[in-house]
Amino acid sequence: MTLGFYFDAARCAGCHVCQVACKDRMDLQTAGAVPRRVTTFEAGAYPEASIFHMSIGCNHCEKPACVANCPTGAMYKDAESGIVLHDDDVCIGCRSCMASCPYGAPQFDEELQLIVKCDSCKALRDAGMNPVCVDACMMRALDFGDIEELKAKYGDDAVGEVPAIPPADKTKPNLLIKASTAALREDFAEIVL
Repeated sequence: MTLGFYFDAARCAGCHVCQVACKDRMDLQTAGAVPRRVTTFEAGAYPEASIFHMSIGCNHCEKPACVANCPTGAMYKDAESGIVLHDDDVCIGCRSCMASCPYGAPQFDEELQLIVKCDSCKALRDAGMNPVCVDACMMRALDFGDIEELKAKYGDDAVGEVPAIPPADKTKPNLLIKASTAALREDFAEIVL
């Protein structure tokens, strides 16, 4: 079994509720660390201009660069589920994981003086619940589970990458994206609303 996230870019309204729910669950008080991030992009030009949003956390990659570059083993991959986890007690705060992750998943929280990242709400999942970002999404644009089951549930049109996020070839993220037409465009730019 390999676990990962499904994201429907066509449904996402860019409301940031998944981001807020994640920060709340992790009890992150400062503005800096944001383990799940919602980013807005514009694509095209008038009269075919549009916007789209991407909600990205840790992609729990098959070949995680953060794990490969962690000198202490604080960043590790759970053998059973494939989830990338972080051991706060082993971390020395060198930030090698941050520098190596193409998706910006590990982040340094200045107040805690620790690396924080999405663990797919492991404690909640162990209790039979969903990650908070999934349940918080009012548009039902997020899901989590076995990648093969997510593929079967959401169909063959889900892709592993879109132009607005780094290519999947190096780390092989466990992420399925139902891309909107705008999210597939090469002519995009990040915007702040």
